[in-house]
Amino acid sequence: MEFWEVLARRRMVRRYDGAPVAEEVLRRVLSAALRAPSAGNSQGRDLLVLRSAADRELFWARTAQPGPADGWLAGMRTAPVLVVLLADPDAYARRYAAPDKPGPDRDAAHWEVSWPDVDTGMSGLLVLLAAVEEGLGACLFGVPTAAHAAVREAFGVPAERRVVAALTLGHPAADEASRPSRAHRRTLNDTVHDGRFDAPWGG
Repeated sequence: MEFWEVLARRRMVRRYDGAPVAEEVLRRVLSAALRAPSAGNSQGRDLLVLRSAADRELFWARTAQPGPADGWLAGMRTAPVLVVLLADPDAYARRYAAPDKPGPDRDAAHWEVSWPDVDTGMSGLLVLLAAVEEGLGACLFGVPTAAHAAVREAFGVPAERRVVAALTLGHPAADEASRPSRAHRRTLNDTVHDGRFDAPWGG
């Protein structure tokens, strides 16, 4: 698939047909995450992949609100693969304390922008795009803050890793392609500012 076609087809898929994802396909999709840029080449991100039914159910048990599942959760639970995106802030602290990183940004603990989270999110975006290339669907979603510790405990994630987001991954359900978009997508004219913030894009 051409790059622009991948971009045009990328959408959040919230219901899957339940078929497993082939090992070699999953490996290619996950490998895309390793191509994401990272500040100082710190590469402070990990992917926790949950493929067994028991692991997936444990994840949803730790993160979903009690009570009957709503339509969103019922659909997301049909995904055969879950990927939890984890940031490693300590990797950035170590990298920016190195002798070749002088300057005011050496103390990563005081960064105004959390580059570990930004970079981990970019890894997630590449997984979303790779999924399209492989004929799969995916959906990136937030994990409730109150559930982060429970997720780390359930899956043996070190305390210093930060849960940034999670992804469902699988073959889209047959009706997903016809599901209408629920929101207007902003255009260049109302998103891009040309030279100064209040100057509309004229390209």
